[in-house]
Amino acid sequence: MTPKLRQHFEHELRQSREAETRGDPGSAWTFLERAHILSQAHAGPHLRVHCAMFAFAWRTRNPRELLGQLPRILLAGPGSMFGRAPLGNTGGANVGIFTPMPIPEELQALLRDS
Repeated sequence: MTPKLRQHFEHELRQSREAETRGDPGSAWTFLERAHILSQAHAGPHLRVHCAMFAFAWRTRNPRELLGQLPRILLAGPGSMFGRAPLGNTGGANVGIFTPMPIPEELQALLRDS
């Protein structure tokens, strides 16, 4: 992960924590999804986001998301290492594990430049 991409990735995670602290779980989750998109090609950060999603699901008492994150945690590292992570996938249990999705334009620019 390039330093620039790492900076944006960390920013999304920080924004998620701040949104959750101020009582805005919807925004907190959106920032986690954005961090997920940025991390997909990098095993360590990708796994870190899924662990953050699991922890968020635990704190918000969301059993569907908790269960959905378990296989994602197991597959994140290998998926990234072997280039099998579906680009643009937002990482939540509400989407298929292997489903590619459109990447928001501003994130496309970051990924392209990195």
